[in-house]
Amino acid sequence: MPDLTSPIRVLLVDDHQVVRRGLRTFLEVQDDIEVVGEAADGAEGIAKTQELLPDVVLMDLKMPGTDGLEALKQLKALGSRARILIVTSFTEHRTMVPALRAGAAGYVYKDVDPEALAGAIRSVHAGHVLLQPELADALLADDGPRTPAGRGGTLTEREREVLSHIADGRSNREIARALLLSEKTVKTHVSNILMKLDLADRTQAALWAVRNMNA
Repeated sequence: MPDLTSPIRVLLVDDHQVVRRGLRTFLEVQDDIEVVGEAADGAEGIAKTQELLPDVVLMDLKMPGTDGLEALKQLKALGSRARILIVTSFTEHRTMVPALRAGAAGYVYKDVDPEALAGAIRSVHAGHVLLQPELADALLADDGPRTPAGRGGTLTEREREVLSHIADGRSNREIARALLLSEKTVKTHVSNILMKLDLADRTQAALWAVRNMNA
């Protein structure tokens, strides 16, 4: 459960110093966001994430050596709890879908409005999954998680309600309020959903729901 009272600790990972400097300038004027470090490539980003334990990592995709996608995969394998927000200049769906599959909590473009960037950081820190509208068709057309749709039949009615809220981008706290449950109960439901559907995280759960619950 994220601590929503302390400043959000953010790590910047981008191979262009001018981009990192610009992002830092945007974010340092926010009272609730603290930039705790920078990294110039994916390998350094992985090391700094383990060292500094940021809440949110702003990750570029195209970097020399270990790129953003590989860094995402390695951080997930290491069990990192940091939420990864992709900051990219790419608009192609074929570039962004693998990042979402690898565990990214969402993405923004490098020309994003500063307030929108701060809002995106707050959103993913709160547990939301940022599924941009322009990716909807690509996600639905993509093969997606290999979990068979039929496994949805193993979910209880309450678990399906929770999954629907996850697909809407709601945090555990918001789901608890909507369903009049405790956050601990919601967390248990989320764990059961991931186990039953053989999914790695709530990002994949949201994508599974988009594909299989809205047909």
